[in-house]
Amino acid sequence: MQVGINLLCLSGFIEADHLPIIRHLKDLGYDGVEIPVLRGAPEHYGWLGRELDAIGLRRTSTSVIPSSHANPVSDDPDIRAAGRKHLDWALDCALALGSESLGGPIHAPIGHFTGTGPTADELRYGAEAHHALAERASASGVCLSIEPLNRFETYFLNTMAQARAYLDLVDHPACRIMYDTFHAHIEEQSQPRAIATLGPSMGVLHVSENDRGIPGRGQIDFDAVFSAVRTTGYDGWVTLEAFGAGLPELAAATRVWRPLFPDFETLFAESIAFIRAKWAAANP
Repeated sequence: MQVGINLLCLSGFIEADHLPIIRHLKDLGYDGVEIPVLRGAPEHYGWLGRELDAIGLRRTSTSVIPSSHANPVSDDPDIRAAGRKHLDWALDCALALGSESLGGPIHAPIGHFTGTGPTADELRYGAEAHHALAERASASGVCLSIEPLNRFETYFLNTMAQARAYLDLVDHPACRIMYDTFHAHIEEQSQPRAIATLGPSMGVLHVSENDRGIPGRGQIDFDAVFSAVRTTGYDGWVTLEAFGAGLPELAAATRVWRPLFPDFETLFAESIAFIRAKWAAANP
């Protein structure tokens, strides 16, 4: 198991000013970082990857579908093409970074709704796009970790039952699912049952409290979550995801309007101690 942290708690675009904090994460015992890939060029992520190598941190990455004008599941072929071009850009950045996984809601635009669930055509368009992307990723030893979101953020993938069926459509071994405890807390009747449904297809485990603050301070039963995850045999990335209120670029997307942790030091130190202790106690 490797403990990571999603750096969206710092910024949507990681630059040189963030490196001192990232070095501190290494000192605290984090194995790696999850880098947001929301803008910029592969050259920037290549630079960042070299800096992370020097610090001694491994990395994964996460991205999104930026708008309904670049949507890989659209009925409009030109919009679908723009969506697939965006996915290729995100993968180019992830490869330059040296990511082990490209994850996140890289299926449909966040906050975009059609009034119904996904159609058979939309599922087919998405599966075709993700199969092609997984084929590219696997050639470099990278996997996709597609993230279902709760129903208030997307209509496309919400539950692990839907995710498991979608993987069958994609039909590629390098395409997996990012399991996020925050979204599952909303959508699933039982997180252990949802994790069992996903089985060995988990690509990344996002540890995110029900209020998106420090794990262990909220309602989620992480004892049950970690026990269920370890029962599947999963031994990959266990990544903290928490959001703060200090980033205007993220507040609108994540609906975080108030402080959810007292300071970064508390978030970083308390979270890694909690994750490692709970993982160790969860005997499979």
